[in-house]
Amino acid sequence: MPVPEPDHSRTAHCEWLLERLAHYLGRPVEETVPLSEYGLDSVLALSLYGDIEAEFGPLVGPDDIWAHETVRDFARYMASRDARRGGHRVRSVFVFTGQGCQHPGMTAGLYLNSASYRRHLDAAAAALLPHTGLSVVDLILDKDPRLHLASCAQPALFAVEYALARTLQDAGVTPAAVLGHGIGEFAAAAVAGAVGLADAAQLVALRGAFTQRLPPGGGMTAACITAREAAELVADEPRVGIGAVNAAKSTVLSGQIAALERVEARLASRGVRCRRLAVAHAFHSPLMKPMAAEFTAAARRLSGGIARLPFYSTVYGRLETGPLYAPYWAEQLTSPVRFADAARGMLAQQAPTHIVEIGPRAVLIPYLRRMGGPVCIPVCQGPDSDAVDLAGVISALDAGPLAAELAGA
Repeated sequence: MPVPEPDHSRTAHCEWLLERLAHYLGRPVEETVPLSEYGLDSVLALSLYGDIEAEFGPLVGPDDIWAHETVRDFARYMASRDARRGGHRVRSVFVFTGQGCQHPGMTAGLYLNSASYRRHLDAAAAALLPHTGLSVVDLILDKDPRLHLASCAQPALFAVEYALARTLQDAGVTPAAVLGHGIGEFAAAAVAGAVGLADAAQLVALRGAFTQRLPPGGGMTAACITAREAAELVADEPRVGIGAVNAAKSTVLSGQIAALERVEARLASRGVRCRRLAVAHAFHSPLMKPMAAEFTAAARRLSGGIARLPFYSTVYGRLETGPLYAPYWAEQLTSPVRFADAARGMLAQQAPTHIVEIGPRAVLIPYLRRMGGPVCIPVCQGPDSDAVDLAGVISALDAGPLAAELAGA
């Protein structure tokens, strides 16, 4: 008797097949059009079979491709075979947290007890040291309060997120796609192969240093309003902009403190809840423009390329297939973080089974859970997360020795 398959499993297999066939044929493929009409030959079928085995293991045989008329039919067969093996394969995506999630001592337990994490954090810290003049490892282990300064917070977050992602990859967790919120985009780009570690570290260190030199007087406010409502609200306030759109009714306003206070007063008069964020700068707002020219000039001296993993841009709110170099990072300074659009696009197009939030504490998971579908897992379960917690995360993602032991039980 066939094992019932969940809808998202069917979607995942179908989307994967459509992408691989389009790659080989050089044109889009419809899931309901007979494969024979695309000129599917034995060479292409053999290549596709090799891709299936690499991605899903021994799920089908070479002759199974010819036994199904359309992509949809073959995807259903693949999904049912996956279900019989105990559920469809874990397909994870990495979401990198932005500034504000840092805290003194973050990931110290992992650093002391995980050799893999320690190796990658040391590598990131070494890449940052020539540009920061201090060790982010020392900042973390000493619980240095300077971690809340932009010049320290941004490099430290980059190092932690880069090391967390690389540690998961060492354990066999391969992301299907990546997305970063604000400063998290730098670690996402490095993990996706668009920017090397050395160049990414220099970019982040410069961004943090230039931000720290900006004059005081900027702030950010989270409000329960839509992006359209926010745009109307700040239309008469040129020193305030939309800093981030995290959900349908979760928008962050960013700008000059005095102007923000006027906006907050108008929100309060309408009975709209808002909350001032604990930041010293108006990130992703017009107040970042004074550093844009200097940062862009420095970024032009560094390399950047096209991501080797699907990279969902929170600057554009979609999959970005162009190179991630100076113009992109300059635009990112003042552009709103279009997290909601990028995350929805990633969930629809990549059909992941699991979302892993990469950061020292969970911030984005509440928004992601409201979008429905995948299991959401923070790689750091709390401020005192250690190697035991990490092993549980890796096992939940069907990777690492614990998962292998369970699979063989």
